[in-house]
Amino acid sequence: MTNFNEIPNRRNNSNSIKWQFYPKDVLPMWVADMEFPAPKPILRALHKAVDHGVLGYEMPSRALQETAASRMDKLYRWKVKPEAVVAVTGIVNGFSVAVRIACTPKKGVLMQTPVYNEFHEVKNNIGIPLLEAPLIKHVTGNILSYEIDWDIFEKQVKKAGMFLLCNPHNPLGIIFSRKDLLKMAELCIRNNVLIVSDEIHSELIMGDNKFSPLAKLSAEIAKHTITLISPSKTFNVAGLFCGFAIITDKELRERFEKEVNHLRMHVGSLGLIAAQAAFSGACDGWLKELLRYLTDNRDFLVEYVTEYMPQVRLTIPDATYLCWLDFTQTKIVGSPYEFFLKNAKVAASEGKIFGESGEGHIRLNFGTSRKLLEQGLEQMRKALH
Repeated sequence: MTNFNEIPNRRNNSNSIKWQFYPKDVLPMWVADMEFPAPKPILRALHKAVDHGVLGYEMPSRALQETAASRMDKLYRWKVKPEAVVAVTGIVNGFSVAVRIACTPKKGVLMQTPVYNEFHEVKNNIGIPLLEAPLIKHVTGNILSYEIDWDIFEKQVKKAGMFLLCNPHNPLGIIFSRKDLLKMAELCIRNNVLIVSDEIHSELIMGDNKFSPLAKLSAEIAKHTITLISPSKTFNVAGLFCGFAIITDKELRERFEKEVNHLRMHVGSLGLIAAQAAFSGACDGWLKELLRYLTDNRDFLVEYVTEYMPQVRLTIPDATYLCWLDFTQTKIVGSPYEFFLKNAKVAASEGKIFGESGEGHIRLNFGTSRKLLEQGLEQMRKALH
């Protein structure tokens, strides 16, 4: 059994962005990595590589491609050929490459806001239009839920070269339904729009929820889709920068690989080693324990906010370890991120970086020990009152 209540000291014994960015009296609950050590099979594989002593150039092996493909079959019964698996230096780089091959100054990238802040950066990094299809917010009591605005989606997809889907969704924690996925895919295919599905959180599923990759829905959808996966969030190895693009269509894959090689985006050897261990199945017992712990943390967070900060509205995420909180009905003037940083000494993620509709919101990372989660919420409650 893994004791997720015991976590390493990242303030003094690491170069963690999360823990080093703010002053020492600030509790960081922002960057999307967890406080838990990676599972032991990954650490053993990394120790073995370091003990060998030679850390030279490596390329993704056929065995690693087979392991990633086998994991798709094991998890989702999605049959993927090993050659369809392309190693990339992370999900952000993966969708940035896709934008370069699919978009033009006249055909931009479509996304559903509020959404992962790095999605918004492609317009600056590559110089193409950003097309938004904001999700519709619903409120029941103090619980938030979101749905697709189909009128806006249909209008915007006609202007796009690529649809960048976040599923499960960051920061809202949505797992899109099969019906919604089919309709989004049909509209994209009809308008000759490439689909890029960021599925980095696909193994971080809360409670009894289920997930299925978009590209598994049909061969026709798979032909028009690039699926991005990584062990980084699930197994807390984000700093090793290794992900995969699964591209079943040969012509599309060759275009993608050509751009990857053009940019010299080679994954580091330790990232490849960690991915092999993560996707081999050796860490699945640890993952089951983690998901139980994260689900309990999510439920604690929702119950705490509902009881002690009832004017605050929040999501109940189906996946991820990220919660979206709405402070627009409180007496906070201006940014809740700035308010809590100053008055509670808690650093969350500023809602505005996820899109204009994120104003008055924050994203909170509950991938931490219960003690630190409770401490952060208590400091926020006192500041709010």
